Amino acid sequence: MKKEVENEMEDELSPEYDFTQMTGGIKGKYVERYRTGTNLVLLDPDVAQAFPNDEAVNEALRLLMQVAQRQQINTTMPQTE
Repeated sequence: MKKEVENEMEDELSPEYDFTQMTGGIKGKYVERYRTGTNLVLLDPDVAQAFPNDEAVNEALRLLMQVAQRQQINTTMPQTE
């Protein structure tokens, strides 16, 4: 049988979790970062070791994209002899 709750705001948290007593919190601290749509990717250790920072990863991926695009163009163009 479910216990009746007298007050709608009453919950089952223990008294030590009284968030009204907390200080120093900033509402919306990370909202701008969230809105920018930050994408996080977890790299395997061996891959991460090859790249010192995110700029190096982006540069390598852009180069890979260029190679793939060139390869696609070469395979779709008719071969002339």
